[in-house]
Amino acid sequence: PPSPVPGKCPSKRQAQHPNSRNSLNCTSPLDTPRSSITPPSTCRLPGQLEPSHTLHVESRITQSPTMPPAAQLPVTMFLAASRPAARNSSAVLVNRLMAANAVRNYATPAGPPPTNFRQKRFETWDEDKESTLNKMGRFFLLSEMARGMYVLMEQFFRPPYTIYYPFEKGPISPRFRGEHALRRYPSGEERCIACKLCEAICPAQAITIEAEERADGSRRTTRYDIDMTKCIYCGFCQESCPVDAIVESPNAEYATETREELLYNKEKLLSNGDKWEPELAAVIRADAPYR
Repeated sequence: PPSPVPGKCPSKRQAQHPNSRNSLNCTSPLDTPRSSITPPSTCRLPGQLEPSHTLHVESRITQSPTMPPAAQLPVTMFLAASRPAARNSSAVLVNRLMAANAVRNYATPAGPPPTNFRQKRFETWDEDKESTLNKMGRFFLLSEMARGMYVLMEQFFRPPYTIYYPFEKGPISPRFRGEHALRRYPSGEERCIACKLCEAICPAQAITIEAEERADGSRRTTRYDIDMTKCIYCGFCQESCPVDAIVESPNAEYATETREELLYNKEKLLSNGDKWEPELAAVIRADAPYR
């Protein structure tokens, strides 16, 4: 190929020739060989646009559909460092990189945590804010002792919060579950029909029932035992009874000295029902609207 003329650029055909030196050694107007550290040559090929000092690497990379956003930052930094024109726009490029790094596609926040994030706030002592006169008044005039005596005298003239049990007793809920009892009808007839629903539903298996048929064909219990040492006072027996025969009375004072006294039979349960019948009827009527 012909040798290049100083000050002139080769043709487009010579620049595209693979063995042409003119494609690599295009001289500038100062006849200085072009290198990576010198400004670009003023000569350009036909159809080539005027060189610009603005770096447009980031826009071309971000338009790539196959490159993820996280992988674009290292490539942008590498290309920016390898171009001499990036020196003039380094501040703009750094701002763009920082802005791109600030907005991420995942939940982890960027940058340091905010002030007092998951940290205990700095607390100051109240004594540091207190004036010297207040400190002297508290020390010499015993203001804290007077304040304590005021609280003591205030509680002294107030009515007490306690009661003198067992001479005084507090209110009891209608749904209180205490000692068991068997009820009767106003005529004196036993309510229990020996359906054994209470025995079946008892989770502690503390109830034992035996029944027989009477002369009139009705079914009545011959044995009704409750082991009070097994009872958990869940109230299932009272809830399952269709005739309100077995109930739990408001009595909570039935402590005994021996274990055998807590094995209740039918006679014991009927006597409890006769004793607490007025209270039992009252609590059943009070709780009836909620059932």
